[in-house]
Amino acid sequence: MINKRFWQNAGQLIAVFLIVVVVIVIWSNLNRNFRQLGIQFGFDFLNQQASFDIGETLIGYKPTDTYSRALWVGLINSLRIAIAGIFLTTIVGVTAGISRLSGNWLVRNIALVYVDIFRNTPLLLQLLFWYFAVFLSFPKVENKISVLGLVSLSQNGIELPGITFSPEFSSLLLGLTFYTGAFIAEIVRGGIQAVPKGQSEAARSLGLKPSLAMGLVIFPQALRLIIPPLTSQYLNLMKNSSLAIAIGYPDIYFVASTTFNQTGKAVEVMILIMLTYLTLSLIISLIMNFFNRTVQILER
Repeated sequence: MINKRFWQNAGQLIAVFLIVVVVIVIWSNLNRNFRQLGIQFGFDFLNQQASFDIGETLIGYKPTDTYSRALWVGLINSLRIAIAGIFLTTIVGVTAGISRLSGNWLVRNIALVYVDIFRNTPLLLQLLFWYFAVFLSFPKVENKISVLGLVSLSQNGIELPGITFSPEFSSLLLGLTFYTGAFIAEIVRGGIQAVPKGQSEAARSLGLKPSLAMGLVIFPQALRLIIPPLTSQYLNLMKNSSLAIAIGYPDIYFVASTTFNQTGKAVEVMILIMLTYLTLSLIISLIMNFFNRTVQILER
């Protein structure tokens, strides 16, 4: 046992050492190539004036602000999409996954059609559909469509009491939600079907209605199988949000691309984007791993 633990620790140390060596070699080659090309590597450009506008912001921003401020605006826009997308796609995915197992023929087949269509068409195509075929086909704001007097639809987007969502934000959110939700639906369906049939039979023998049996007995047990692949889908949603550039939503990738075009700092900007997505992915993973451990403990 001691020898096994020693070799495991030794292997980890060797792996870390090799990674450090590779990073040092790449960094040295990068600096040498920059010197040969007469290019100065650095992030001083972040303090320069951005000189471009951003159409959608949650914090104060104007073109005279710095590139760092512009990137913060893009990051907040990305977080806005990620948080709302994860929340909505979970609802859609769980609902569709349970519906796939419904005893009602109509409900079951509607869920099947939804999953097949959205899983098997490219996300970029879906985003373009939501933006051009749906939101830009709505009437202008003066002829907006009112739904129950609470929601208004127009080319300006979705208007709720006290808040308006732009067509770019709405298209990206709906596209990510329904696309990722289709994959989550299959994960949920597989997790539920993996629960032993004896559990549902025991619930029925206790007189529980099917809805209560699902919520109190079957679904909690299925969570331990659902959460790990669910984490992967949340990460995919976060990374897929970079397609926002196709419909003009100013997320971190959109703002970083504009920054690169104006400053020519390709390597520096790419490093910032990579670190941003890596950090966000690690945060999502940590939260989901904690939730997964909680579920495993509660199940015991």
